[in-house]
Amino acid sequence: MTPRATYRFQFHKGFPFARAEALLPYLERLGISHVYTSPITTAAAGSMHGYDVIDPTRINPELGGEDAFRSLAKGARARGMGVIIDIVPNHMGVAGGGNRWWNDVLAKGEASRFARFFDIDWSRKLVLPILGDPLSKILAEEQIAVERRDGRAEIVAYGEHRLPLRDEDQDDAEGADLAQLLARQHYRLASWRVSNDELNWRRFFTINDLAGLRVEDEAVFAETHALYFRLYEEGLIDGVRIDHVDGLTDPIGYCRTLRARFDAIPRDDGNRAYIVVEKILAADEPMGEDWGVDGTSGYDFMEEVSALLHAPEGTRPLAELWAQLSGRSEQFGPEELQARQDLLAWQFAGQLDQCVAAFAALVASAPELDGAITTPMLRRAIERLLWVFPVYRTYGPDAPTSDAAIRKLARERVEPLIPPGEAFVVDQLLAWLAGDGPGDRPCLHDAVRRFQQLSAPIAAKAVEDTAFYRHAILLSRNDVGFDAGRLSLSIAAFHDRMKGRAERFPLAMLTTATHDHKRGEDVRARLAVLSAMPEDWRRQVEAWRIQTLDLSEGVDPADWYMLIQTLVGAWPKPGDMADFAERIAGWQEKALREAKLRSSWEAPDTDYEGRCNRLAKTLIDEEQGAPFRDGMTSFLHRIGPAASANSLVQVALRYTVPGIPDCYQGTEFADLSLVDPDNRRPVDYAAREAALEDGSAPKQRLIADLLGIRRRYPDLLTYGSYQPLAVTGHGRDRVIAFERRHGDAVLTCVFGLRLEPLMDDKGAVDWRDTAVSREGRSLRLAELLATSPVWYELRDKGE
Repeated sequence: MTPRATYRFQFHKGFPFARAEALLPYLERLGISHVYTSPITTAAAGSMHGYDVIDPTRINPELGGEDAFRSLAKGARARGMGVIIDIVPNHMGVAGGGNRWWNDVLAKGEASRFARFFDIDWSRKLVLPILGDPLSKILAEEQIAVERRDGRAEIVAYGEHRLPLRDEDQDDAEGADLAQLLARQHYRLASWRVSNDELNWRRFFTINDLAGLRVEDEAVFAETHALYFRLYEEGLIDGVRIDHVDGLTDPIGYCRTLRARFDAIPRDDGNRAYIVVEKILAADEPMGEDWGVDGTSGYDFMEEVSALLHAPEGTRPLAELWAQLSGRSEQFGPEELQARQDLLAWQFAGQLDQCVAAFAALVASAPELDGAITTPMLRRAIERLLWVFPVYRTYGPDAPTSDAAIRKLARERVEPLIPPGEAFVVDQLLAWLAGDGPGDRPCLHDAVRRFQQLSAPIAAKAVEDTAFYRHAILLSRNDVGFDAGRLSLSIAAFHDRMKGRAERFPLAMLTTATHDHKRGEDVRARLAVLSAMPEDWRRQVEAWRIQTLDLSEGVDPADWYMLIQTLVGAWPKPGDMADFAERIAGWQEKALREAKLRSSWEAPDTDYEGRCNRLAKTLIDEEQGAPFRDGMTSFLHRIGPAASANSLVQVALRYTVPGIPDCYQGTEFADLSLVDPDNRRPVDYAAREAALEDGSAPKQRLIADLLGIRRRYPDLLTYGSYQPLAVTGHGRDRVIAFERRHGDAVLTCVFGLRLEPLMDDKGAVDWRDTAVSREGRSLRLAELLATSPVWYELRDKGE
């Protein structure tokens, strides 16, 4: 059953399968066709997200286990609905002692049958960076002991980390010298501080609790995916979303294999598995059409619709305001370059060493390169390419032709950074990335793999988890998969992208909120208004700067400005203020530490964080912050109509353009959430069920209306053509208009954009002579959008 619309649930022990099953009637009334789940396999105890899988062969008992999942799936099927699950092929959770595969590797080393499952360099002992200090100090302080559990001796560190011992050490473990006992194990205990430099196994980004899997190995693929294929064969799931596909050795090969395996499973209902990938596409990077998937999970659409809502006239003045306040660059490029350099040196040094060593081995295997390329030359070339690499990764000689364009762009970007006389080394590296050049083929494949599995995390950690917290021209343009170097996307460019979706990926997912977003969809929609009123915003910021000058003493102006933007974007209704200061404090701690400028996770500056947090609390406080709160109330009242318009248009586009719309849990109401864990807070479904009955929530009502059309005309909005409509007159750059056509059905859509400059003080829009041309007729926006920024009309010529 092809999805018509999905609804994403984040499962954990406080929200198990049974809770979702109870909500099926609500989802059915809303118009949802598929429940879209976070990972359902067994995760680390107490996991709130499920991505730290410890057993991919079993459904998580904390969520209710297989019986409860079956009940959910069958309940959905009984209502004509289906289930799509999130799967995690890239890594497993290895902390807490609950992963039996990892424990077997620790106990048996390379002899374990699971040793091949993980991406481990067995030329030396497996490094376990779980200690707070060097091992010698921990031993001297007697923070490590031997204990028995279920008849077997284990190493216990700090009373919480339990590690298996070799079979050979079981008999006399309690009486052995601890240092000597540890020296005999297949692993080496070390301080967490050495992990960035000495780790000899691939982890997920910089998280030591998540170890990379080798799903390119047929046996590993089979064992880690057997459950998914069984669930699909039994009709309990209709498809999968693949987490972090770019972390794999061969993403395209993996996806093709997955498609072939699903296609080989007969289904009585004729379903073809729905497969989407979590893929972050760089600006203007196309998604390959030969992967065997239905498209991405929607971050690219989130970027496109966000950029569309931002007004281009804000580009220069907002950049100048940021530079004036922060003293940092107007451009995102220099910030990104510095972050990439920092992260490669600070957090990926060990992985870089392994990458350099792999290319050095490749050079050594090529006699014609003897003496021409040294290891330091390779390091400089690899570093510089990673500093400027334009996409998450390349995919090799069998990939789409877009790889060639990526390598060409990388070469152009790296040119100014190449040391004199070493351009030929960069050229040789790029040739190897294309699968060409001298050297042993296995060595080449290993070296290229290591580069590709390093470029992706560098892009993610340096851009999204570092530079996005250092650079804040407008925070609504700093989110997962976004191009912060571009404030706005033209209407014509958006049309072109939607036509491309209709032609190439009509089933790709459309989302505007996820479990990983940094700001909720309505925070971004509200902040986008500022791009259309940059001078007024500057005056407001300058007034607040003067008003809070004494309170802000000791707080860097850049952090002050990010706080102000966050307060404007996320400021809740009066009745929802109770936990706002606490939520802001959580965001603030994460933002300051991820930026790694004035604090960090490794060395928190609690004094500085305290100053920033006291400022935030004072501004939010009902008494102390009264003058600021009054100004905030007045400002939000002014931009409220334009912000509400942005929110509704964002929803309307998600449910009308080509693709499969997803609603992240709870966002059918206003989504003013911040970065996780704020965006994973419990959802009040009783309120949402009641609102659906009485139609009192505008976003939810619009979703239900548009899903009603999707239910009646699924082919129209799934496979229908996308045709832009011409707009003329005074507000032609403030409206997007298009038609979807399939057979006799036509859906005409006209939505207002960036409306603040056209609004009076009551929010009424002066459209004047603005009109849309449709089939030779001129439709006046003053009539179409008189009461709402969203207008659509369905016509069926066959009726």
